[in-house]
Amino acid sequence: MSNFNQLSGAIRFALLAGAASTFAAVPAFAQDSEDDAATLETIEVTGSRLKRAEIEGAVPVVVIDRAAIDASGDVSVADVLRDTTFASFGNFRPQSGSSAQSLATIDLRGLGSGRTLVLIDGRRAPTSPMAASSGSDLNAIPLAAVERIEILSDGASAVYGSDAIGGVVNVITRKDFNGAELRFGVGSTEVTGGDLEDKSVVFGSSSDRTRVIGGASNSKRGMVFTRDQIGGDRRGVSTFGNNYYNWNTQAIEAVPGFSCDEGAFYFLGNGLCSFNFNSVAANEAKVDNTAVFLRADHQINDNWTVYGAASITKVETFGRYAPGPGVLIVDDGTPSDINNGVACGAGGCAPGTSDGLPTYYFHRFAAAGNRDNFTDATNADYLVGFQGQLTDTIGIDFGLRRTDYKFLELGRGYIVTDLAAMAANSGAYNLADPYGTDPNVLAGIQATINRESSWKTDEIYGLLSFDLFEMGGGTSNGVFGAEYREDTFVDQYDSLSEATNQYGGPAIIGSAGNSSAGGRDAKAVYFEWLLPFTSTFDITLAGRWDSYSDYGSDFSPKVAMRWQPIETLTFRGSYGQGFRAPGLDILTQKTTFSAEPVNDPQSCAALGQPTNCQLQVDTFFQANPDLASENSTQFSVGLVWDPLEWLDFSIDYYDIEVEDSISQIGAQDVINSDLDPATYGPIPPGLSITRRANGSIDNIVGGYANQGTVTTNGIDFRANTRFDMGGWGEMRNRLTVSHIESYEVDDQRGSVTEFAGRFGTPDLRATLQNNWTFGDFTAAWNVNYIDGQTNNTTVASTIGGYATNDVQLSWKAPWNGTVSIGATNIGDRYPPLKAYDGRPFNFYLYDAYGRTTYFRYTQTF
Repeated sequence: MSNFNQLSGAIRFALLAGAASTFAAVPAFAQDSEDDAATLETIEVTGSRLKRAEIEGAVPVVVIDRAAIDASGDVSVADVLRDTTFASFGNFRPQSGSSAQSLATIDLRGLGSGRTLVLIDGRRAPTSPMAASSGSDLNAIPLAAVERIEILSDGASAVYGSDAIGGVVNVITRKDFNGAELRFGVGSTEVTGGDLEDKSVVFGSSSDRTRVIGGASNSKRGMVFTRDQIGGDRRGVSTFGNNYYNWNTQAIEAVPGFSCDEGAFYFLGNGLCSFNFNSVAANEAKVDNTAVFLRADHQINDNWTVYGAASITKVETFGRYAPGPGVLIVDDGTPSDINNGVACGAGGCAPGTSDGLPTYYFHRFAAAGNRDNFTDATNADYLVGFQGQLTDTIGIDFGLRRTDYKFLELGRGYIVTDLAAMAANSGAYNLADPYGTDPNVLAGIQATINRESSWKTDEIYGLLSFDLFEMGGGTSNGVFGAEYREDTFVDQYDSLSEATNQYGGPAIIGSAGNSSAGGRDAKAVYFEWLLPFTSTFDITLAGRWDSYSDYGSDFSPKVAMRWQPIETLTFRGSYGQGFRAPGLDILTQKTTFSAEPVNDPQSCAALGQPTNCQLQVDTFFQANPDLASENSTQFSVGLVWDPLEWLDFSIDYYDIEVEDSISQIGAQDVINSDLDPATYGPIPPGLSITRRANGSIDNIVGGYANQGTVTTNGIDFRANTRFDMGGWGEMRNRLTVSHIESYEVDDQRGSVTEFAGRFGTPDLRATLQNNWTFGDFTAAWNVNYIDGQTNNTTVASTIGGYATNDVQLSWKAPWNGTVSIGATNIGDRYPPLKAYDGRPFNFYLYDAYGRTTYFRYTQTF
């Protein structure tokens, strides 16, 4: 809890000074009177399908409304959610150098995007086929269509089914809009390349019985090269420059005759020839997001309404990778065979002399140029439904929905391993002078690779809502619903990316892929039941049974309680169980081969080597059809208090345990379980190890398994203030703090690790949003804080807290126009340079655009 005292001085000062709240929550502020409460209409809030008039329910829900979205300066749903304190360890976002180049996800509580459920108007958002186990792609949701975003920071499998373990993000689209709105905005980053552009048109019309809203939008962000971001001025270090294995010295050495000063090649201090990939590769992909959307509802009569929605989103990205690196094996006795092999004695062999040994080159194919990847993701989402009253006390809602997400990827500049080896063997590709190679030869060793993926869902749903009987606190009501869903998934790589070369390695240098495909049917029935024992105390019971055609079924119960002993104070709590179904991609992926480096004392002994020797073993990674679902248990308790007219706050404690965690089991994991099952547990079902008669390993089958437990708990705090300053306008402030007390992972293979506060997993995030409205002017000032982290070993390896400040000034013009100017990270701060996941800073937790200034104009009619 001491981390609450580590907030930067900027946050402390801003809480007192207050100047720009961009986020709203439920409830926004205390009610002004009992009369106001009496006129509240019943609404459905994320986390429950019951409609009720309570402002503060039994589960914590935070709301980011349209005003807050506009005030943020962001141009995508993913950008809006990056600053929420519930995104504890950061989110995946579009990046060059990734097989999911255009993907943007939300990861609540640090439990992973696959354990965070994303909804659109209460229905499951489309699954991304490029990374099916990673959940929904936020880039498939146009920001211009969004009315608000509700974040449920509690488990909700009892209501929504699979994946709702870490929490739920429900994107609510606009439904009631009259007139037209035109918007255009541009933004410029301090770092070269990340500039923004945002434009949209929204129109709407309504009558007594009909509402229609539609629009189109486009947003863009430019590509940022690694060399232009912090840490990018450091040379990339790689053995894959232009080196070879010298059999005589048994060491890797620079290729003789190559100057190692052309292009991005350079010598390391140890004499190896390296390649500065940072000078040519992009860090962030260029993104172009276009969408059209339409929604309408029509009241057929007093009892029945028909509604429908359609949207098409197209996301195009471009990423640039450094030239392909790989091991090139040149045959013995060929012109490029410079192995200096032991068969020729200490003096080595002349090039082209046979000694029975090939030459292994660790080579970067820079002469062939960079690798460029283009992606095209298109999502179409259609829904039609009916709402009606069967009787005075029974309502119904049912409908049909189809989503069709298609993903195409094209990669240019990739090297075909066997063709490159042939060119090197013949001398046409001279590794001592690669830049002197005939362009026709360079073109002849390259291939254009591709990938085609799709995820299609057909869904039918129905829901009955009904009043049961009267209790001391009012009417006991409930809902009963059923859903049926068919998912069809295909992720197809081109044949070269799937294939192996003549030596068992990848056929394409710099790329490999595992195709997968499959389908499943999912059926579910669920219920919720409100029991209002008194006007101040109620309990909600919920349960859901889900059945999947490919792995089995789960039942998820939940109970939630709300107690309001006095008008201004509410206690709340919940207990429930949840689950996450295994992804179709890992259930159906093709088997792939890899020579994995491991330590196996039995194999070492059979080879006459020390027991701690390192060797490579044949490993086959395969799908595991025996995978079961992950299962979670969670509870939360909290309170909401409005002690003063101008102040309300809430504090909630949560505890989540995920069992049977789906984990990737590698070759060394299988060996450890084989040799010491008492410590590491038995080899998971579906995986295996095969040994020869002498005890050495013949092959290993690895893959995914249900093995491991994740346990986390923490506290969320929120405080709102509102000040009526008379002639000086109105000021609102909001402080939100999320603190992780513990985040422990037990892999059930002998390792238990506490991650809270370590590098990449900060145990505290906070935001302070302040808003001052004065006539036609609105000023905003927001502070975003990420706590420091350490590797728990030395003070020298600790990085400090990181705070950025965002500001905006808006003016409502007399002609119904709004002019907004602002800057995110106005102090031009940059994240700490601490290497993380192959980058010089934590790309998921921080951005490194520097100051981003923007201008936006909105015209309404």
